Amino acid sequence: MARGEPVTVEPVVGEPAAVADLGAERALLVADVHAGVEVGLRYERGVELDSRADARRERLCRLIAETDADRLVVLGDLAHRIGAPDGDEREELETLIRAVTDRVPMTLVEGNHDAGVAETFADDLDVIPPGGGVLDGDVGVVHGHTWPDPSLLDADVVCTGHEHPQVRLEDAVGGSRVERAWLRGELDPAAFTEDGADAVGDARDADPPELVVFPAFNERSGGTWVNVEGQSFLAPYLPAALPHADAYLLDGTRLGDYRRV
Repeated sequence: MARGEPVTVEPVVGEPAAVADLGAERALLVADVHAGVEVGLRYERGVELDSRADARRERLCRLIAETDADRLVVLGDLAHRIGAPDGDEREELETLIRAVTDRVPMTLVEGNHDAGVAETFADDLDVIPPGGGVLDGDVGVVHGHTWPDPSLLDADVVCTGHEHPQVRLEDAVGGSRVERAWLRGELDPAAFTEDGADAVGDARDADPPELVVFPAFNERSGGTWVNVEGQSFLAPYLPAALPHADAYLLDGTRLGDYRRV
């Protein structure tokens, strides 16, 4: 397939979010909001943390305003706990979804934590199934916990979440810190689909999309240390579908090949 003017997915400097033109709409894209993570950590690990629900909601709404977005697209895991939301988590989700949809429409790409959310809030959200889809403007979107629909290979750029990429950075005196990061590189079509090369046409193979792996919006949700040798990835197509990719910090700093950071 011959591509036209390339689509740009532009990160918002300093934020785990990006903007993209979707035909007549300008979209704000985020991944892995994990609303209710504090509730989940309390039940899963017995960890008590003050809720940052208000801060997450206000940050999303501020970004919608600052980027002049016409739509919010969440690349999966809007919620943290798997299953139908209830209690404090449901209250956080209701307030967040209402705050967003009072401003702009909201699209959710269903992630592995979102089956209950998609059903509970079906009247409030546009839901894309787990295999993902291609939005207007040739932007492919998928969460990443399952094999993508092969139609995403027809997009100019594919945006994925689920992985929560992070880099471990060391200083000259042996100290270290972990920061969220973007991964961007040319997608290997044969490694991106469950059927491998059998699902890839010659045109797709000759002109593959760019793959953008989004950092988690929620800083409390952990992640994959992508520059640590032997680290296992979560998405079934990673790292094979991204044989060459650069890592970028949220402030825009380019770190180069993520494996050599």
